[in-house]
Amino acid sequence: MAASLNEKVRKTVNESKILVVGAGGIGCELLKNLVLTGFTDIEVIDLDTIDVSNLNRQFLFRKEHVGKSKAQVAKESAQKFNPDAKIISYHDSIMSPDYGVDFFQKFKVVMNALDNRAARNHVNRMCLAADIPLIESGTAGYLGQVTVIKKGLTECYECQPKPTQKTFPGCTIRNTPSEPIHCIVWAKHLFKINFIYVYIYHCFLSQLFGEEDPDQDVSPDTEDPELAGEAGQSALQTDAKDDAVGGIKRQSTRMWAMETGYNPKKLFNKLFKDDIKYLLSMETLWKKRRPPTPLDLDHLPTSDINSASESAGIRDQKLWTIQECADVFSNCLPKLKAELSQQGEGGMLVWDKDDESAMDFVTAVANIRAYIFGIQKKTRFDIKSMAGNIIPAIATTNAIIAGLLVMEGLKILTGNIDKCRTVYLNRQPNPRKKLLVPCILDKPNPKCYVCSAKPEVTVILNTQKITVKVLEEKIIKGQLNMVAPDVEIDDGKGR
Repeated sequence: MAASLNEKVRKTVNESKILVVGAGGIGCELLKNLVLTGFTDIEVIDLDTIDVSNLNRQFLFRKEHVGKSKAQVAKESAQKFNPDAKIISYHDSIMSPDYGVDFFQKFKVVMNALDNRAARNHVNRMCLAADIPLIESGTAGYLGQVTVIKKGLTECYECQPKPTQKTFPGCTIRNTPSEPIHCIVWAKHLFKINFIYVYIYHCFLSQLFGEEDPDQDVSPDTEDPELAGEAGQSALQTDAKDDAVGGIKRQSTRMWAMETGYNPKKLFNKLFKDDIKYLLSMETLWKKRRPPTPLDLDHLPTSDINSASESAGIRDQKLWTIQECADVFSNCLPKLKAELSQQGEGGMLVWDKDDESAMDFVTAVANIRAYIFGIQKKTRFDIKSMAGNIIPAIATTNAIIAGLLVMEGLKILTGNIDKCRTVYLNRQPNPRKKLLVPCILDKPNPKCYVCSAKPEVTVILNTQKITVKVLEEKIIKGQLNMVAPDVEIDDGKGR
């Protein structure tokens, strides 16, 4: 490819220092394209390590690389295409304070090959602060896009609000699921969280293996607005009465699970029989809904309506019966228990879609709960996609987008930024029979609090109730995406 460039462009390419952020699906293709185009001064940064699931599309990696740094292996593999290229790799987060404005100012162009919004926001802001052109990219299945961001000339990444990830009310997840995703979210919560204090004799069994987060409790919710307080108050009164006579022991879920040895039968019957019976006692919930059906591990249905009868096909694409789900659940528990014990006291497991036992656990639990509530069950493949918020990556899409990244980069480096475009890759040709649709770059949004000439934002809140900590964590970091904010209280004391 480098041979097709004229001498002036080749010289510019050879002398230009490029930063590649991300060494995954797009990043691998991009690094390969850059060295073949003639770029010889490249730095690449990625926090991740290589997983087996990456190998079907991240072609700079091989089986022997599994577990190693993506950035380091991508560097070594890309250099084989051009041994004269000088590539520096960082196995680190681009959001680390080590990579400040001075770091970004070293480069002629920054190219994003990221898969998460937080890092994209950060790189966008750093490039604006350093006044360095940024080429942003992304793919979703067969779809993809590339755009150029230049301070004062184009929209920045945050000029327009991005759609937020869909969330679900806790009472829907815990009491009245109606869609497969509700059961999948519940199953993930069950896996992930521990040390929620619960009444173990009144079906408040919560999470087993992960870290504490009270917002992700899986026990029946007695504060469900639909109950109008009646069933909830009744339950609490019953709990208090039983506690008074010593009928209830208050302890963490993990401690209770450990004391039972993560006994599959006890856990199964608590989750899918006792808890469901407790939900059924909240009669208000079922006046206009199909009530759930409790299950007992010793008396499972021999057949179920939602299961596919055929046994052909790979395991991930087969719809498991309830008996199969129960067997998987029982088999996963000792494996996960063993993994947890290896972490030592206070250890935890992090749910990972690529961990076989964790994925099997969530698939089995989600489908059992779906059956109980009369919801269609899903295959392991479907649940993996939904639980991991995954749109399956496609190698050809990554390759096309990586090629467009380099082409837009060449325009910038040759002084033709006015010819840069936002390019969309469609799933099907448009009426003009084109898969790639270029569009004029949008102008900056004058109201953008990130890139406008006077960047500021007004937040209205109740200063009598909110704490500075909540302001920092929930609003400034959570909503405004700042990494290390500094808050000054206007009290005349300079705090």
